[in-house]
Amino acid sequence: MKARKKLIEKLFEWSQKFYLKFKKKEAWGISCNELLALPKNTFGNHLGVFLHKNGFELIGKVERHDAYHVLTGFGTNVEDEIALQYICFGNGKRTPYLTAVLILGTVLLPEYLSFYRKSYAIGKQLNSFHHFDYKLLLTTDFENFRKVIFSEAQLQKLQHLQNKNRQVKKLSQPSYT
Repeated sequence: MKARKKLIEKLFEWSQKFYLKFKKKEAWGISCNELLALPKNTFGNHLGVFLHKNGFELIGKVERHDAYHVLTGFGTNVEDEIALQYICFGNGKRTPYLTAVLILGTVLLPEYLSFYRKSYAIGKQLNSFHHFDYKLLLTTDFENFRKVIFSEAQLQKLQHLQNKNRQVKKLSQPSYT
């Protein structure tokens, strides 16, 4: 499985370069430090914390992808990246890139199919979030913004799904003690 995940990571890296070359959107031009300087309760600050924690900067033209991570709580490992795309697909987002990720991710990591299907189902239940202009929402109160998208029950369901996947992942890793 490790080799398959590495393959997907390489495909992400390669396809991102190609995708960005043809993407028509304009980059936000905002650094992680600028986001971290926003008030702590804002969506932008939460985005900055996510980027800082992962050692990232926003990638121009596809900043909204990191916004999805912050809103949903999905991590950056391969299976979470694919599950995040399933949430977006369930929520109504349709792009060729997203479709390719779903197909390749499912074919190369079929052992996560249950995780992906549940992510898709949650995405279908949520209020639409894939269409927002996230740059305009950086100073919005994070918790209030999340309440526009998630009911408390949906948020709990999503967190339970993510925690369950983390536990399964932990159990499947070899112990060297």
